[in-house]
Amino acid sequence: MAEGAVVVAEQRAGRFGEEPDPRVDELSAAVSRLRRALAGHPAVLPDRDAAEDELAALDAMARTGSPDVSRLRRSLLLVAGAVGSVSALAPALGEVRAAVDRFGALPGVDVLPGAGADVSSAEAEVPRPREEA
Repeated sequence: MAEGAVVVAEQRAGRFGEEPDPRVDELSAAVSRLRRALAGHPAVLPDRDAAEDELAALDAMARTGSPDVSRLRRSLLLVAGAVGSVSALAPALGEVRAAVDRFGALPGVDVLPGAGADVSSAEAEVPRPREEA
């Protein structure tokens, strides 16, 4: 095993007896699937290099075991901007988005109904203005 692989394995195992976070494994697997899908996509994409760089950054953040949510979301936005219009990559990109969403919202940012939050259809309806008599 290479020296760097040992360090990554120690980091992913957790520090001081902590249990590994399953969200991290899910993020790592989703990023890996999108990287493979992007590598296998034959079309010339003008922002392919940017997408590959951000996917590498997402993978590195996942390997640390405790990624920064704001950095995850920034990388996701850059990847989506680079490959978002390619329908063949949409399922894999959706998996990465779902994995990032499992880390929660940024502090101080409210989640809107219908934007990933579990809200019943009655709560998601837009209130209507009262009619004057």
